[in-house]
Amino acid sequence: MQKNITVIEGDGIGPEVVAQSIKVLDAIANRFNHSFDYKFVLMGAVAIDKTGNPLPQVTLDACMASDAILFGAIGHPKYDNDPSAKVRPEQGLLGLRKALELYANIRPVKAYTALQHLSPLKTENIEGVDLVIYRELTGGIYFGKKEINEANTIAIDECEYSKEEIERITHISFKAAQTRRKKVTLVDKANVLETSRLWRLIVKEIALDYPDVVLDFLFVDNAAMQIILNPKQFDVILTENMFGDIISDEASVISGSLGMLPSASLGNKYALFEPIHGSYPQAAGKDIANPIGSILSAAMLLDYFKMVDEAALIREATNWAITNGYVTKDIDEKNFYFTSTIGDIISEYINNAEHGSVNVDNILLRKSTVI
Repeated sequence: MQKNITVIEGDGIGPEVVAQSIKVLDAIANRFNHSFDYKFVLMGAVAIDKTGNPLPQVTLDACMASDAILFGAIGHPKYDNDPSAKVRPEQGLLGLRKALELYANIRPVKAYTALQHLSPLKTENIEGVDLVIYRELTGGIYFGKKEINEANTIAIDECEYSKEEIERITHISFKAAQTRRKKVTLVDKANVLETSRLWRLIVKEIALDYPDVVLDFLFVDNAAMQIILNPKQFDVILTENMFGDIISDEASVISGSLGMLPSASLGNKYALFEPIHGSYPQAAGKDIANPIGSILSAAMLLDYFKMVDEAALIREATNWAITNGYVTKDIDEKNFYFTSTIGDIISEYINNAEHGSVNVDNILLRKSTVI
C-alpha cells in the first residue's frame, strides 16, 4: 500500500523525535511491503523565522493533499517569554487545526509495568491503567474572541461552544467506549460555566443512543484529583478544549514521563498525529529527547490507515524496548540511551523476523552511561 505523509518537524526536539518515527515507519514499510512518501514542510517558530508566517500556505496545501500528517512539536523561548509578540508559533498549530477541522484530539494513557517505579503515584493505584481522553479541539476559549485594553489592565478571552461542536466529538467518544469498557466520563465545570451546562445537556441526550455505555460526570477540579488518586476508574474521558489540554498533561505522570504519550487529531477529512509534549528547547540537538510519544503517534497513524497489524507491531516493539530498559534520560538518568538509539532498537525489532533477537552488542556501542 502506498501513502503520502506530510511531515511537520516543527521546533525544538520536534525534528529529532520525528526522525525516529520515520525510521520506524520505514521499517514497517520494509517488512509489510508498503510505500510511505514523505513531504517535509515548515510550521511554528522555524516557519516564522524563514517566512514570517507560523503556517505558510504551502504547508497548509501539503497537509490537504496528503493521506495523513506527522507532526513533532511547536514553540520557542523567544516567543514563550514575550507575551507582547503578535505572531507566535502556536498560531500555526491552532490555525492548522481550524483549517483542517481537526475537532477530535485522542490521547491514550497507559501504565507500563516496567516504568511504574518512576511515577510519583502509588504503584497499586496505576497498575493496569488504560484510559483515553477525547478532547474537543476546535472550539472553546482557545478559539474565542480575545481582547486586551490599551493600558494592559484588562484582558478578555471568550469561551464559546455550539451544539454541533459538542455533538460530533461526543458521538465518537461513545463509539470508542463501546469497543472498550463501556464507560464515558464527562469532565466539565457545569456548576459555574454556561458552556459546561450546554455540554451536559447535549451529552446526556446523546447518551440515550448508547444504552450499553455508562455516563458519569466530574467537575474538572475533582477530575484532576481523581486522575491522581484513582486513575483506574476511568475508561473514556470526554471534555472540552482547555480542560482536555490540562488533564492529559497531568495524566502523563501515570506513564512516567510526558514524552511517552501519543495523540491523534481527527476530522472528517484529515488527520494529524503528534506526541503530546512540547518543543523542550533545552534538549534540542542533544539526542536525549524521548521519542516514544512520537513513535506511538506513528502507530496511531497506521491505525488510521487501517494497518492494524503494523500498528500492533510498533506497540509490541516499543513495549519490548521499555521492558528491557532501553529508555531515554527522562526515564533513567544514569543508564540511558540516545533518542536515535531508541529509534534504531525499535526499528531493528520490527525488521527482525525473530522477535526479540535484537543485536544488543551493536546497541551497547551507542549506550550513554554515567557510572
